Amino acid sequence: MSILRDTWLIFRHNVRISLRQKAGIVFGVLQPLLYLVLFGPLFATIGTWETLIPGLLVQVGLLSAGMAGFGVVFDARSGVLERLRVTPAHRMALLLGRVLGSSVTLLIQSVMLIVVGYAFGMRAAIPGVLAGLVLMALLGVSLAALSNAIALTMNPDLFAPVMSTGIVPLVLLSGAFLPMSMAPGWLDALSRLTPFRYVLEALRELFAGNYSTWTVAVGVGVTLVLSVICVAAGTRVFNRENA
Repeated sequence: MSILRDTWLIFRHNVRISLRQKAGIVFGVLQPLLYLVLFGPLFATIGTWETLIPGLLVQVGLLSAGMAGFGVVFDARSGVLERLRVTPAHRMALLLGRVLGSSVTLLIQSVMLIVVGYAFGMRAAIPGVLAGLVLMALLGVSLAALSNAIALTMNPDLFAPVMSTGIVPLVLLSGAFLPMSMAPGWLDALSRLTPFRYVLEALRELFAGNYSTWTVAVGVGVTLVLSVICVAAGTRVFNRENA
């Protein structure tokens, strides 16, 4: 039970830090909110809010949890990681506490985006939205674990530009702004190689009130597999770097 206790302590510590940095939470969701406010009314003339909001949720997931490794970069520079190496805390707990804290931040940002979406006219059923938030929490765990692993193995000065550059094509290939079924064949095929397309399609089904579809099942399955792979990779890197 030591790992659970250590995970809880680290998780609580990271959540407290995040909640104190309210500006950071807002800025993390600012870009998707701007898309919602400035692009949403235009998109609504050809699509629906229930199509756009899930796309923006995936975008905020990539921007927020995908950049969670910044915390590791900061801790490495400030010497916190060096001090963690000599603590009795379980190494997996050190990662899980951080990852779960990042997932809570992502959920707060997702709720903010959804509330604004309702204000603009989204009419998604509450059960579908709640199910979508569970999927977002899993996605947050995956992205945060992967981001932390990358931050530990990369030159700290390269982390921000490399991750920022990589996030842009992933957002576009997921079909965040327009369904990839509208894309040319080669682009549609390329998007199928990324897991975020399947997560997004499942979110759109859930927001549309369709809960027992093959698309939802595939999206949930892909998200679970992604979570296992990313947490396993993150744990391995964390154990190696903090041995």
